[in-house]
Amino acid sequence: MDAGDRERRRVTRARERSSSRTGAGSTVLRALSVGNLDDNDTMEDERLKNDLLERKVVAPRYSLVREIGRGSYGVVYEAIARRSGALVAVKKLRCDAPENVELALAEFWALASLEKRHENVVHLEECVLQRSGMAQKMSHGNKRSRQYLRLVETSLKGERVLSSPQEPCYLWFVMEFCEGGDLNQFILSRRPDPHTNASFMLQLSSAVAFLHQNNIVHRDLKPDNILISERSGTPVLKVADFGLSKVCAGLGMASGCRASDETEDNKNKNNINKFWLSSACGSDFYMAPEVWEGHYTAKADIFALGIIIWAMIERITFIDAESKRELLGTYVRQGADIVPVGEALLENPKMVLSIPQRRRSQMSDALRKLLQDMLAVNPQDRPDALELHSRMGQVTCAA
Repeated sequence: MDAGDRERRRVTRARERSSSRTGAGSTVLRALSVGNLDDNDTMEDERLKNDLLERKVVAPRYSLVREIGRGSYGVVYEAIARRSGALVAVKKLRCDAPENVELALAEFWALASLEKRHENVVHLEECVLQRSGMAQKMSHGNKRSRQYLRLVETSLKGERVLSSPQEPCYLWFVMEFCEGGDLNQFILSRRPDPHTNASFMLQLSSAVAFLHQNNIVHRDLKPDNILISERSGTPVLKVADFGLSKVCAGLGMASGCRASDETEDNKNKNNINKFWLSSACGSDFYMAPEVWEGHYTAKADIFALGIIIWAMIERITFIDAESKRELLGTYVRQGADIVPVGEALLENPKMVLSIPQRRRSQMSDALRKLLQDMLAVNPQDRPDALELHSRMGQVTCAA
């Protein structure tokens, strides 16, 4: 062992001791080595080799440092890659209940389907399935893995087929680490900065355009799900949390996506806005009117982005009833109540939104018009993601 290895191990042990004091423990995520199969092997040989891979465990690859977030179905940790010493984020999802498996697989399928990286979309390093002290690296659509197929079966059947309550199963998502927190924390802890606002608007529109070009509807865009990386010296946004996302390419009538036309041209990746979705999901304050009705397209992401940008520019916030946190988000006042914009527009489609909301706002006319278009009641009146990114570039350059 050379001096570099000794130093890395010393740092890792120190981090593990520190994490045990903060309550996260020194849990270690193990992963399987992935062997190559000879093309000439028979199917029986391949099955036997895959069985061996599912049982073979190699040295620990990541050490958990501390817990940095907790949601309804998972926990997120800061972790260290033992080989490189790099910090990563590790999301641990318990895959016992079918609804948890469905959310985990949705996130895995969305991130694993991306053939290219985008600066403003969180990057998935790898996904590992852990059960009975063993672990297996997951690959999208791996029909040779019994564990993967059981996960899919659990999601489709809506009943547990992978493990018993006494034998918990987990999916671990290893992703890039974002040390700047989420968009709420970043914006509300700093003084207003027009330059940062313009940069963030352009980054957000770029991320959504990339996702829609890759046939992914996020369906839960909100400041909580937009993370900040500051490694480059300037803040870089990362759209994250794809648990409610839907990959619509080539799905036709299956899996909750339905093409509005029967022509082949409307089924390619450039026509994601031709796919209709029916699951009313997301977070109330960012949901488009049509989502409340359960009949919508990718244009719902454009509406959510309009709410986020409007709130960010004018620093409009509300107190979340459940978490008691101050969150960025616009709304409509109805007496003593505040109502999500989408819900208010659904009840009164002729309502005119007061953009800007604040009297002394310095919002430009071009941005006001763009926000009005993004928040149009009729989704057909909203720009698609590519048009939005182009117009956002013009707005930010003019500013």
